[in-house]
Amino acid sequence: MPRNRDMAAMERDFSRLRIFTGNSNPELVRKISEQLGTPIGNSLVKTFSDGEINVEIHESVRGMDVFVVQSICYPVNDNLMELLILIDALKRASAERITAVLPYYGYGRQDRKVLPRAPISAKLVADLITTAGASRILTVDLHAGQIQGFFNIPVDHLFAAPVLLDYLRRLDHDCVIVSPDAGGVERARAFAKRLNASLAIIDKRRDAPNVSQVMNIIGDVEGLVAVLLDDIVDTGGTLARAAQALSEKGARNVFACCTHPVLSGKAVGVLSSSPIEETIVTDTIPLREEAMRCERIKVLSIAGLLAEAIQNIHRDESVSSLFV
Repeated sequence: MPRNRDMAAMERDFSRLRIFTGNSNPELVRKISEQLGTPIGNSLVKTFSDGEINVEIHESVRGMDVFVVQSICYPVNDNLMELLILIDALKRASAERITAVLPYYGYGRQDRKVLPRAPISAKLVADLITTAGASRILTVDLHAGQIQGFFNIPVDHLFAAPVLLDYLRRLDHDCVIVSPDAGGVERARAFAKRLNASLAIIDKRRDAPNVSQVMNIIGDVEGLVAVLLDDIVDTGGTLARAAQALSEKGARNVFACCTHPVLSGKAVGVLSSSPIEETIVTDTIPLREEAMRCERIKVLSIAGLLAEAIQNIHRDESVSSLFV
């Protein structure tokens, strides 16, 4: 009898939970919906012939706790506008609370002024989301942690580490975690500690945007399984050059592990022709057709992680247990 009361309480608990989404990552949202046992909200998000985004909410959200799941990925500006208009529509429909769930935070790499008179686009996007009516943010592996401070609303910053680590533990135990640049050393050190592995760093110099030249490897990689760790794989050039340098230094095998598979341009071809045996990514961004056909790209799902975070936020419970 107590068990039945608990189940009834859980059903009532989720009666005010609603999940909506645009067109950026429908498969991930479907998995989250299945994990929570909550159907995706009835809405229509379409584009008019002139390129304008149109949103229609086809069910009542008055007084509801709404989660809008939308990755700001390619096509970046369309997906960003879908997110903003969805939030505005839900706010005007009297939703009690709106959480923007951003598996991938687009414009996150433009987080500071690198040249005179340059914008800080990551801050602008934060302002737009807040102004649209979001009450809080849930996101995964921000490119720069300080982006959390760009928001004047609560931000829950999750890491894909639990999902990635679970997979990496299946590899050869005799491995070294490699940071492709100095900026990723903290992330690589945390992974190395949890895997009881050694750490290496690649010293490189960037001659032009999206082009990097490997200069030196700091640490021992000879005879080890090298795992290149980064938050984003975009053109693939950095990882490919790093993998070549690791192979030349005697690494037995080379893997790459990245949370967000942007994979723009000829990235799939670049990675396929490199010494990287497998590129491990998550489904924060849906793979394009070419990447889906590539047998050397392994996709892990973060749906369970996001579903648990959504559940905890909805119940006003702690999310910190999911921070790794």
